[in-house]
Amino acid sequence: MTIPPTPLPERLLPLLEAIARTGSLAHAVVHCGMSYRAGWGLLRDSRRHFGVDLVHLARGRGAKLAPTGMHLVEAAAVAARRLARIAPPLAIELASEPAGGEQIAGTRLQIAASHDLAFAGLRDALDPRVLDLEIRFVGSLVALEEYAQGRADAAGFHVPIGHSRDVAAPYLRFLSSRRDRLIRFVDREQGLILPRGNPARVQRFRDLAERGLRFVNRQRGSGTRLLIERHLAAEGVSPASVAGYATEEYTHAAVAATVASGGADAGFGLRAAAAEYGLTFVPLVRERYFIAVRAADVAKPAIAALIAMLRRPALSRIVARLPGYRARAAGSVVDVDMLARPR
Repeated sequence: MTIPPTPLPERLLPLLEAIARTGSLAHAVVHCGMSYRAGWGLLRDSRRHFGVDLVHLARGRGAKLAPTGMHLVEAAAVAARRLARIAPPLAIELASEPAGGEQIAGTRLQIAASHDLAFAGLRDALDPRVLDLEIRFVGSLVALEEYAQGRADAAGFHVPIGHSRDVAAPYLRFLSSRRDRLIRFVDREQGLILPRGNPARVQRFRDLAERGLRFVNRQRGSGTRLLIERHLAAEGVSPASVAGYATEEYTHAAVAATVASGGADAGFGLRAAAAEYGLTFVPLVRERYFIAVRAADVAKPAIAALIAMLRRPALSRIVARLPGYRARAAGSVVDVDMLARPR
């Protein structure tokens, strides 16, 4: 097989690997944090690129990799093994950096979390033999609900910096000041994601409604969707007046990719996602990302290992590559009540 000498789409290999594991496109896209439409479109575009199917889809019988898809997944695994032999991965650096002299045993942590580029980067950089972060990216409210019901060891969510008490209320429904603690992770910037150069001169949501521009939204239950709804309300804009408001994506990268491909005229998400695709970004809010954990678990190996990793310089190096991010006070453990006392 001859592979065209152009870069593969960033999300293609993770999608193929997830299909190989689950035998289902529907399950694979959830695992990868993208919509079914985005996953199907990625496979469609890849067929045009390679000239053959990468995946066989059969109604009622799930999905399985076609020979070319299997070849790509196997080639990626071989390349990863070779790279690990010739270039020590960042995981070794994370595992070996001194952090007060503590030794971290192999631990596993199941986390339901709002999609975040730094969190994904940290997970991918860690050696699972040291700390295995099993992150399932869902919306902030869904993550907190799963955590409250005991279906996740921790939950990642984000709130605007300097928010009012009513903004914190949806999150506080799932948290207890006695039972839970919050770990500071990163601060990040969100705003409108627009085509390069911002040809429509968009500065706010009202501009989208008045000019009939197509918007790509985030899914219900996500913290970013709540931000979008608050901005619309503050500007007096009805969601029904925004073209494409019902079109949803599940990650910041998917929103940026949709705008970059011309599938939408605007989206809302992270500055870092806009920068990755060379898009224009109009900042609207700075927010703080927290990880909720049980107070009784803070000293246990898995949570202690996570806190230690967040306090190490390697996280700052990951964050430094993401425009709009800061890792100030990462790893600090604070009370839940601080959500009701914004600073």
